[in-house]
Amino acid sequence: MAGSTPIGLDIGSSSIRAVEVRRTKDDYQLINFGQFPLPPGTVAAGVIQDPVAVTSALKQLWTASRFGTKRVNLGVTNPQLVVREMSIANLPPNQMRQALPFQVKEQLPLAVDRSLLDFFPLEEPGDNPTVRGLLIAMPKDAVVTLVQAVEKAGLWVTGVDLASFALLRAASRLDSQVEAIVDIGANITSVVVHADGEPIFVRTLPRGGSEISDSIGTRLGMPTAEAEALKCRFGLHGDGNRDSVAAMIDAVRPLASELRSSFTYLASGERQKQVTRIALCGGGALMPGLAEHLQEQLGVAVMYADSATRLRDIRNARERGFDSFVPSGAVSIGLTLGVS
Repeated sequence: MAGSTPIGLDIGSSSIRAVEVRRTKDDYQLINFGQFPLPPGTVAAGVIQDPVAVTSALKQLWTASRFGTKRVNLGVTNPQLVVREMSIANLPPNQMRQALPFQVKEQLPLAVDRSLLDFFPLEEPGDNPTVRGLLIAMPKDAVVTLVQAVEKAGLWVTGVDLASFALLRAASRLDSQVEAIVDIGANITSVVVHADGEPIFVRTLPRGGSEISDSIGTRLGMPTAEAEALKCRFGLHGDGNRDSVAAMIDAVRPLASELRSSFTYLASGERQKQVTRIALCGGGALMPGLAEHLQEQLGVAVMYADSATRLRDIRNARERGFDSFVPSGAVSIGLTLGVS
């Protein structure tokens, strides 16, 4: 449909999620949504391992959901993603894009010629010789493979956006607090810290719900599927068995430690920002007792993000299960916001 808002498309480790909205003068009206499961191992930590399976799943999702357009805005992430605050020469946009590889090549752990680069300004440059912002770098091959798999499904990729920025658009609360949005997926956890909507810190952690389930299963000597069921039903509240509770606590300790080290780094860095609130989203965040446990361990208020707060007319969608979609749908929702 010409002129329609592109669908937000998030290809995760366990499923594909898509959201369709209509942009009005003042807000975004939810039109449609859908998700489709992926076979285990199809996508690992944001990297496609089986492009054919992704293409097939996308075709089935579009057939089942009957979306009104094939134009999509695609979210990307990667374990090798680099997001680093820095200042670069203040040049006109077209010149800045051309000069960016030469300005940042000494600052990156990735080879510039094998990376996709972008720069997100954090200030109006004016006549200043430099501009402060976030340098974004990601392995090129992973993004190209993702785009090709989507296009082979008959879809048209109109834009590629960082999943963390989509999270920010969908789930952020705009106030005076320094908020960390923590999206816990199956294989990775995306963290974006912001102050009143301005991103400060972005990190991708190679940890998620699958690792927690595997750890519980190993500790208790049970199959992973059984451990997953135990985690989802009882979580850190426990099933009355002391060993189960201990296994749960041990399983989430690596994630809590990674978050603590990230926030400590941010507080001691150049900008010295102290996280004062954590907003959880993602399927892995639904583990019972996790929010309370992280709040106790990290000493920061923890709550659940409302990723649908900027959408209107969601009542009919709720009748089709939209409420259960929302916790894992933050990226796909955010990919539709601010897109024309």
